[in-house]
Amino acid sequence: MQTHLLGYPRIGSNRELKKACENYWSGKIPLDELLEVGKTITHQNWKLQQEAGIDLIPCNDFSYYDQVLDMTLTVGAIPERYQEIALKKYELDLYFAMARGLQKDGLDITAMKMTKWFDTNYHYIVPEFQKNQEFKLFSNKIIQEFISAKQAGINAKPVIIGLLTYLLLAKEKEEGFDKLDLAQNLLPVYIQILKELENHGAKYIQFDEPFLALDLNEKAKETYQFIYAEIRKQFPNLKFIIATYFDGLKDNLALATSLSIDVLHIDLVRSPEQLDEVLNIIPNTLSLSLGIVDGRNIWKNNFQNSLNIIKTAIQKIGSERVFIAPSCSLLHSPFDLNSEKNEDILSPEIKQWLAFAKQKVYEIVNLKKLASENPDYNVLQALAENKKAIENRKTSTLIHNQDVKNRVDVTTKEDAQRNSPFNVRKETQQEVLQLPLFPTTTIGSFPQTKEVRTWRAKFKKGKLNAEQYDTLLKQETERTIRWQEEIGIDVLVHGEFERNDMVEYFGEQLAGFAFTQNGWVQSYGSRCVKPPVIFGDVHRPNPMTVYWSEYAQSLTQKWVKGMLTGPVTILQWSFVRDDQPRSLTCKQIALAIRDEVNDLEKAGIRIIQIDEPAIREGLPLRKSDWQNYLKWAVEAFRISASGVEDATQIHTHMCYSEFNDIIQNIADMDADVITIECSRSQMELLNAFADFQYPNEIGPGVYDIHSPRVPSKEEMVELLKKAQAVIPAQQLWVNPDCGLKTRHWDETEKALIAMVEASREMSKEFALETL
Repeated sequence: MQTHLLGYPRIGSNRELKKACENYWSGKIPLDELLEVGKTITHQNWKLQQEAGIDLIPCNDFSYYDQVLDMTLTVGAIPERYQEIALKKYELDLYFAMARGLQKDGLDITAMKMTKWFDTNYHYIVPEFQKNQEFKLFSNKIIQEFISAKQAGINAKPVIIGLLTYLLLAKEKEEGFDKLDLAQNLLPVYIQILKELENHGAKYIQFDEPFLALDLNEKAKETYQFIYAEIRKQFPNLKFIIATYFDGLKDNLALATSLSIDVLHIDLVRSPEQLDEVLNIIPNTLSLSLGIVDGRNIWKNNFQNSLNIIKTAIQKIGSERVFIAPSCSLLHSPFDLNSEKNEDILSPEIKQWLAFAKQKVYEIVNLKKLASENPDYNVLQALAENKKAIENRKTSTLIHNQDVKNRVDVTTKEDAQRNSPFNVRKETQQEVLQLPLFPTTTIGSFPQTKEVRTWRAKFKKGKLNAEQYDTLLKQETERTIRWQEEIGIDVLVHGEFERNDMVEYFGEQLAGFAFTQNGWVQSYGSRCVKPPVIFGDVHRPNPMTVYWSEYAQSLTQKWVKGMLTGPVTILQWSFVRDDQPRSLTCKQIALAIRDEVNDLEKAGIRIIQIDEPAIREGLPLRKSDWQNYLKWAVEAFRISASGVEDATQIHTHMCYSEFNDIIQNIADMDADVITIECSRSQMELLNAFADFQYPNEIGPGVYDIHSPRVPSKEEMVELLKKAQAVIPAQQLWVNPDCGLKTRHWDETEKALIAMVEASREMSKEFALETL
């Protein structure tokens, strides 16, 4: 048996990469210092795995921003608008410009589109292809990283995004061609990369092909067969691992097992039922990698269950053809549970149930030892401790709350219905709210400056008392309210300065959640999030946001939105308990949010936003599984939103999603106003709403907040005109793509002033057109 990982967290044990990247972007450190941080992280990761006893250690799993963007740079798929940068700048500066846009030295270039990596909260940079797209080896990162690992004495296995998956992740930027037709153009670059790796001594190559767990058409299946047959012809001596994850192979099983490869990796956490099918069909020439340690959640592996799986595989195909691995890359796991030292934050009882990336490495090694014929005393002790922790979790009194279970049981269909249909509510809301045409608003958060973060840190350490902290936050809130009034925004927000994260903040106030100090995972680029842990039944002991919303509304005659995170997003962006269906946990959260919505309304808040950016993200990979998920996800949102009067306007926000396939379900959510990310796609995402004739109001984002670039008023007007061409003006709102928490005040002020001016220009033009 051999052990291997599909990938390891790259942010560093203390988020060193985040800090180094942001310092480099702001000009505080030189390029050499950033590169040194990256080198240190990769070598530390390799050494950790080597010392633990992992047999095949991944390389090229490190990235300064995103692994898909790495591949785009490697194969030279650089969009035309970046060519001037490619000639003038360092390779890494070109790379960051593609990810973040660039507005400097007379250049003003937009970023590439960003979207979710399958059903995770990780975002990748979407490759852009033209008809007859040409590829060439542009970056040697893959080869350089393998050489570096070899020099460090690491038995490295290069990890490469599979050719088909890379193509299928991309977007065609013009009509009249199929991106799969580009496989012939791209294959020579892959061949060139593999030749270089073989020449430098590589033995195993891992191709990530998660699309083998998705629905594939016949053309894609034929292209898979062709590509891997061609690669095998060129490299009879290299050993190829294909990694599939996030679902089972299902109808692609025969295809996957027929490819000219040496090892097939399957996800037995997401799809444990596929093991028997795979074992029954796998040819004698193919080894099997068992993804049995959960790469996406933080619960301790059940050794006994995993050993049963390993033994089943060994009995069928022999131990020499069995590999043991996590279900997917550990990119989606926090770094090290040992860094959780504060028992006031994470109790010892809950901590004993958990395993972060470092602990998962040792779980894999221990499982190999336990599955051997003569496990030693130490590993048998590890098995005994594992059994004890698993049993403790099952019997813990922390987990269950009968009142919560009873409330879920008595929930009815009426709890998920507004009093009146949207057309009736709209009239009532307009009478009360008196909003203008093209109303302006923001998505919720305003920049969390260094000062705000410092106040929070001092408060947590006891260096500020509650009264002092409250006073500082009130001053910042009032300043933000006054500034919004001054520039003429129509619907204000309080800025959310009291909040650390849009999910963690709510989890801290809901029963059934636990938290970590250092459980960070990468969301995109330098952006890391610290998901809460849902370990038990969820309910709301006390109001969570009423105090700040009520205070902000008392400062102004304009309407201030109440800001909440929706139940599906809280579920998706947490580490969720795995001892009951996710749908049941989601309904518990929905009832807690419903209580908060009702209390906000009682406090006089007439516009309430319930953010659901993760609705689309949560879709299962297979379309046949969509409707079951969408049924309970939409119901959860409606439960949270439906306890209010007609005059209360419910907003929701979604970002970085394709909506075409689920537009009916979005309409079924029945939010009065939906705001969506649209600027990077140049309003393309609106087409789904237009084709569907979406009846409710919609705010397509007019500038990209994930880039430091400040768009002009004219640019926003152009986007709004594109929007008005497909959506009636009476339905349109004007807003940024997302919250402004991660931006700086100077760029935020310039962009929002331009946004308000763009809205007013649109209103004037519309008035002239209707005279």
